[in-house]
Amino acid sequence: MNTIKQQSKTIDLLVDLVKRPSVTPEDHGCQQLIATRLQALGFNIEHMRCNDVDNLWARLGTEQPLFVFAGHTDVVPTGDHDEWSTHPFSAEIRDGMLYGRGAADMKSGVAAMVTAIERFVQSDKIIHGSIALLLTSDEEGPAINGTRKVVEALDARNETMDYCVVGEPTSKDTLGDTIKNGRRGSLSAKLVVRGRQGHVAYPHLADNPTHRSFKFLDELVAINWDQGDENFPPTTLQISNINAGTGAGNVIPGTLTIDFNLRYSPATTITQIQNQIDALIKKHALDTTIDWHDSAHPFLTPTGSLTNAMRSAVASVVSAEAKLDTGGGTSDGRFIAKTCKQVIEFGPLNATIHQTDERISCEDIDSLSLIYEKLLEKILGTQEN
Repeated sequence: MNTIKQQSKTIDLLVDLVKRPSVTPEDHGCQQLIATRLQALGFNIEHMRCNDVDNLWARLGTEQPLFVFAGHTDVVPTGDHDEWSTHPFSAEIRDGMLYGRGAADMKSGVAAMVTAIERFVQSDKIIHGSIALLLTSDEEGPAINGTRKVVEALDARNETMDYCVVGEPTSKDTLGDTIKNGRRGSLSAKLVVRGRQGHVAYPHLADNPTHRSFKFLDELVAINWDQGDENFPPTTLQISNINAGTGAGNVIPGTLTIDFNLRYSPATTITQIQNQIDALIKKHALDTTIDWHDSAHPFLTPTGSLTNAMRSAVASVVSAEAKLDTGGGTSDGRFIAKTCKQVIEFGPLNATIHQTDERISCEDIDSLSLIYEKLLEKILGTQEN
């Protein structure tokens, strides 16, 4: 195992963060640790706790443009610790890789942001604008009392973001190969199909909702919603849960519950989705109730000053040609995009996120911090004093 002496300040910070078991919505002092470091640089610190969620808004300067780094300090549960090759909160460094829950998603991004800010602010540069950091402990959970609430509070006092980089792990094969410049929307539904419960030996006295739903489900999953467009992949639907029955083998169920989710492109609207599914329910004469949950609208940052600066910063540090992409799941960028016109996501490799033995390359961590620093220089138009 490698020792951790003489390692960079970014890795030192990441080790400290990963050792804190900040499973959603817990923060375990991560934000206070970062707030203390930024306050020493002159940042104004606001802890915006909402119910059981910790949020941090730290800002240096009052002028526009306002450049914001955003991220989260919470992590998903580890699962069985025995399945890991090292304790998930030990932050062990082995063969150039740092292991631990949150190492990639996204404490490496947070650590790289903080040290990039520190070097940038402490350099002999003039800052043309303001810098802020937004952190929450509610990204991996319900995402109700986190970034959403901070953005609402900032909007209420007319504090406007001009540029935002969310430090989610976006890289696929090598650091810097992918920038997320948007995301599809997310629409979930819970569909309950009603029948009539009965004895399996007397099916004529019952009505099995499971049997009645087979053809409906077959057509539902076969719908070709759209082809996407030049910026977004096509809309997709996935069934996530199906449940029926009492647990007894001789009882016909009275209801069938189906959970499904659509990741939809702007080529298809929510109304079109709902109308098409309602029509399919009527076609198959199903007795149903359906509850919809719209958790994310699509957003897109077109090619422009932020995407170009990000690509240039990447190329200057790791010589990679970053491609713009809108695939994958949702992020807190969906909340920020409501008030900030230029929002992108950029971070380390996502190959091991949410997995056993989540890990990140130490070399990549240091490179990521340098990329963020270069981005600050390009966006805020700094120059030597």
